[in-house]
Amino acid sequence: MVVDANLGLGGHAQALLAAHPSLHLVGIDRDPTAIERSTARLAPYAGRTTIVRAVSDELTDVLDRIGRPRVNGVLFDLGVSSPQLDEAERGFAYSYDAPLDMRMDPDQELTAELVVNTYSAAELTRILRDYGEERFAARVASLIVKERSKQPITSTKQLADLVRSAIPAATRRTGGNPAKRTFQALRIEVNEELTALERALPAALDALALGGRVVVLAYHSLEDRLTKQVLVARTRDTSPPGLPVPLEAHQPRFRLLTRGAELPDEDELARNPRAASARLRAAERIREG
Repeated sequence: MVVDANLGLGGHAQALLAAHPSLHLVGIDRDPTAIERSTARLAPYAGRTTIVRAVSDELTDVLDRIGRPRVNGVLFDLGVSSPQLDEAERGFAYSYDAPLDMRMDPDQELTAELVVNTYSAAELTRILRDYGEERFAARVASLIVKERSKQPITSTKQLADLVRSAIPAATRRTGGNPAKRTFQALRIEVNEELTALERALPAALDALALGGRVVVLAYHSLEDRLTKQVLVARTRDTSPPGLPVPLEAHQPRFRLLTRGAELPDEDELARNPRAASARLRAAERIREG
């Protein structure tokens, strides 16, 4: 059994089910639109799929509910999906003028509009700096607070234009749209993406049977860094230094399957330009315990 912890439209799930006729796949996603579309796409495999609307960090609870606490593989395809980016009304993209939303789960209360209009300047600075790696976080936050005192910031275009005016002209000329980092930061805050990964990845490793593998596709440095930290910690010998022989209890339960992060090749980029920022890491359980 394999878990697709970020099911999306079900493309990875479909490929896995087609390639492995005896496989049962559990698909998890918080987005009801993704659940609806992936269910339709995977209808030919309905007898071998269990699709659950949940957040990835609920993985342990999902497996307990279906009575399968051990699995042979877990896939994380992180970040925002193409439909979420392409559907303007979701408010994820700075390339459309839309309500400032950014919720993966439309039933939750917190939206990007609420963050932008109610968080303090200090809180906004922290989010933009930590989640967007924005050099000018304080300038952007200060301008947001100033502008929202005149009228609420409610649309993606309002925010993108505001960010552009906060970034120095010399910086705006390079590195793509200057709003990219701010939008990334807000999306991560609204959906608690890093918090979910921080809980979900260790849970996935714990659920793996012997020989089971976890694969993570990350799309920005924060996700990739967190993934690396978790996998390296689980594949390290923790025996006290200086011992003549390693202690069995301190031997790693997992081994890395990738040397660093694997990147997409030219053929993949030609087929799918959005894969340009993808970074893949993987690990395998080699011992119980």
